[in-house]
Amino acid sequence: MLPEKLSNGLCSLNPQVERLAMVADMAISMTGDIKSYRFYPAVIWSHARLTYTQVAAALYDKDPAVRNELAALLPHLENLDQLFRVLLKARAKRGAIDFETTETRMIFDDNGKIAQIVPEVRNDAHRLIEECMLAANVCASDFLASREHPALYRVHDSPSEDKLAKLREFLKEFGLGLGGGDEPRAGDFAKLLEQVRDRPDAQLLQTVMLRSLKQAMYSPDNVGHFGLAYESYTHFTSPIRRYPDLLIHRGIKAALAGEQYRPGDWEQIGLHCSMTERRADDATRDVVAFLKCYFMQDRVGEIFTGSVSAVVSFGLFVALDDIFIEGLLHISDLGSDYFHYDETRHALLGERTGKQFRLSDRVKVQLVRVDMATNKIDFRLIEGPLAVEKPVAVVEETPAPHLGVRAERQGRLPTRQRWRPSSWQHRPRRLPWRSPSRQGRRGRSLPPCRPKK
Repeated sequence: MLPEKLSNGLCSLNPQVERLAMVADMAISMTGDIKSYRFYPAVIWSHARLTYTQVAAALYDKDPAVRNELAALLPHLENLDQLFRVLLKARAKRGAIDFETTETRMIFDDNGKIAQIVPEVRNDAHRLIEECMLAANVCASDFLASREHPALYRVHDSPSEDKLAKLREFLKEFGLGLGGGDEPRAGDFAKLLEQVRDRPDAQLLQTVMLRSLKQAMYSPDNVGHFGLAYESYTHFTSPIRRYPDLLIHRGIKAALAGEQYRPGDWEQIGLHCSMTERRADDATRDVVAFLKCYFMQDRVGEIFTGSVSAVVSFGLFVALDDIFIEGLLHISDLGSDYFHYDETRHALLGERTGKQFRLSDRVKVQLVRVDMATNKIDFRLIEGPLAVEKPVAVVEETPAPHLGVRAERQGRLPTRQRWRPSSWQHRPRRLPWRSPSRQGRRGRSLPPCRPKK
């Protein structure tokens, strides 16, 4: 992201002031097809700065007070909503993947401490803007590609063979299958998502599907965007918020002038922008982790209910209900059994009892430790797995969600690799109980089987 003074100042469409802009002017049919488009520099005068909540209240909740307040803008907003419905149908026809994840927002008190962590409710006003942004991004990509002008594309490659094989093996346990053969398309994922949407284990299946996908990145090699089902895609926004957007704007301006923008080695620029994007994500997670630890440090000893948000060789990560905070339930705190890690099934399996813990299982845990120095939270198991009482809420590391729309608005796809600090992996483990079958000759215990890597 550009510095806040720029992104929220000169590069922001503040109301009642003139701002320079690059316009993507599109003609879209009633079926959602972009028939034609053109780009041109312009000066824009924004009439109002609206919030998603305001627009949703006016368009969808039909709130009389809000509609009266926005009376002069309502005809334009209602026309835009009609366009949104058309683009939404085209999206479904195209077969874009539509993951639903939970994003959160922190509410701070006067002392700068977290007073509450609440889920960010996503409404159709968000989706309206997102669909318009996607249309502009596609046109920007096509504009530069058709003129054979180098560009930094936002690429999302198809899943690897290994990931697909593991996903299909996992789905077989539920009597499900992923279509598309050896080369499934985004539409095959979308169909499966629709098929499982109303199942009680929908969150589990969705999470495993999400983690089978690759991560999006910036590259001059246009391999398309698998998740959004686009053959060509890039990041173009007006106003500019990210450096890759700025490169696209410069490229479009150069192409309009019949010139070519040459910032240097596009390959290296793409790698650098992808790296800085992940670095910014890591910094954000570190700050959020610190604030959440600060919020929880006075609640040691309390008991919470949550869902298993990740299964790793050294334990379970548990996302707590309502407060959306995640911590580690170490494998040594799961009981006296010896647990084997099954990566394909996303499970820990008890050797003696057969007890298993799987992704999205419900558990009751006690908060036993908050380490402010390392930003870590530890739990111990009280009870679990529990019977499912309500829809599972799994917290994603990055606001992300909704593959390729909310995530692309933030400039990234959801992160599938969970936070795994190395010091957690090397916590001492309790010696497991050994059954007679594990006794060697002369009563000597055989060494325990190591978890599968």
